Amino acid sequence: MKPTQIMIRYGELSTKGKNINFFIDTLGRNVKNALAGSFPQAETSWFRDRMYVELNGESADDVIERLKDIFGIQTMSPVLQVEKSLAAAEKGAIEIVRPFVEAGKSFKINTKRADHEFEYDTMDLNRMLGAAVAEAFPELEVKMDEPDLTVRTEVRADGIYLSVATIQGPGGLPVGTAGKGMLMLSGGIDSPVAGYLSMKRGIDVEAVHFASPPYTSPQALQKAKDLAAKLARYSGKVTFIDVPFTEIQEQIKKEIPEGYIMTVTRRMMMILTDLIREQRKGLAIMNGESLGQVASQTLESMYAINEVTSTPILRPLVAMDKTEIVEIAQKIDTFDLSVLPYEDCCTIFTPPRPKTKPDAERVIEYEKALDVDGLIKRAMDGLKIETIGPETSALEQEEELFEGLL
Repeated sequence: MKPTQIMIRYGELSTKGKNINFFIDTLGRNVKNALAGSFPQAETSWFRDRMYVELNGESADDVIERLKDIFGIQTMSPVLQVEKSLAAAEKGAIEIVRPFVEAGKSFKINTKRADHEFEYDTMDLNRMLGAAVAEAFPELEVKMDEPDLTVRTEVRADGIYLSVATIQGPGGLPVGTAGKGMLMLSGGIDSPVAGYLSMKRGIDVEAVHFASPPYTSPQALQKAKDLAAKLARYSGKVTFIDVPFTEIQEQIKKEIPEGYIMTVTRRMMMILTDLIREQRKGLAIMNGESLGQVASQTLESMYAINEVTSTPILRPLVAMDKTEIVEIAQKIDTFDLSVLPYEDCCTIFTPPRPKTKPDAERVIEYEKALDVDGLIKRAMDGLKIETIGPETSALEQEEELFEGLL
């Protein structure tokens, strides 16, 4: 007997009071969209206390694996539905416990009876189902306090539902419940992690990537798109915005003193990202800055760069060290892509001795040598926008093809 549905628990969503329906409805739509392509038979329904995915023959393990990427899910359990009879419940309890049986393990039955018309009460069911499981698996010990296995049994009007396993979900808030934000996505390790953590707090992320061909290669641009595809697993899709940045970087290198090149470059990126945010009705800007990690990520540098906008700048990594960031990058499978040796525009014009404490007034004075308005307008006119899904990336496909030829 295979699980017939997946029960989803909400966790943090349960604390949202009068707004709870908005959060649950958003999560329900996200779950439906995530399963629609690969699991066409699955049907999702949601209520104030739980969400259910009716499998209708789909693989419970495969569905759960997909749901592990959906923010807003606290825990999940494969559930077996049987007819409302003692015999069916006993058989179901035995079958749902069977995969977890090991000598020395303990179990208990925990019954809830939503249908009070059922002939047996909770104590009767606990005792009779426990006896059936103990007889089928004598190597299991009955233990009421902190057992290894808890067989959760719920009697409802349409049947009896049994579950054992509880699988951890990603937690957080459903993507889309916190509004839209623009992620400054480079090809490095940090910014994809910042995007992931922003999505976990419910932000609908759009990726803004700055490219400077011919100084940056087509492979560098594709790497950024592939990183966006990794993030799309958590939201279904990511809008990717390719910003032409060559002319701006050339003019900065020509006109700006070496120590201030990085500061002015970041300010121009921030101006463009903010204009894109306004155009696309975003509410915030996110980036992968971690305090003190590089010259442009000191408080003085952040102050000088932020001076060009009043838009909230969210830095999910600001207090993390590199080891913590790398651990998350490996967890979300962006690390191997991020370390591929394709330089982005943040690295190609990096001066050997950038200012770690740039003076904001000097920055403004130096920028007068640039046609800022003209440069910004031409970059905005050249935006390329596309939607990226979570499909296998082009770079990964090339690597797999190359490995196949060896």
